[in-house]
Amino acid sequence: MSAQAFAGRRWQGIVLALLGASAVAMGALGAHALRGALPENAMQIWRTAGQYHFWHTLAFGFAAMLPGRWGKVAAVMFAVGVVLFCSSLYALALGAPRWTGTITPLGGMAFIFGWIVLGVAMMRPGRESD
Repeated sequence: MSAQAFAGRRWQGIVLALLGASAVAMGALGAHALRGALPENAMQIWRTAGQYHFWHTLAFGFAAMLPGRWGKVAAVMFAVGVVLFCSSLYALALGAPRWTGTITPLGGMAFIFGWIVLGVAMMRPGRESD
């Protein structure tokens, strides 16, 4: 990969690092600090958020490595999904108002759109001009 191509991925590397680090931190928080402090149903919500957070961080990293704009769009959708879906679930687990749950489906839609766009990106390998 050329230096110019690498420089164009700087924002993706930063976002990947933030998503990955925050996935581990939130997992550790749930496993250690919150265990026993929250009711089981809240812990299940926390675990769901953590699983989606981690898996979509990996999906972001994969999408960010693809050439062309479709991979970038998929990566952005995965990042948006983590922020909206996972953050709203983390907040709900911690006792946020129920209306916070109205944000969750928006994140889910971003995940779905990201997976669809990732599929398109993979069907268009090597098309730098997309």
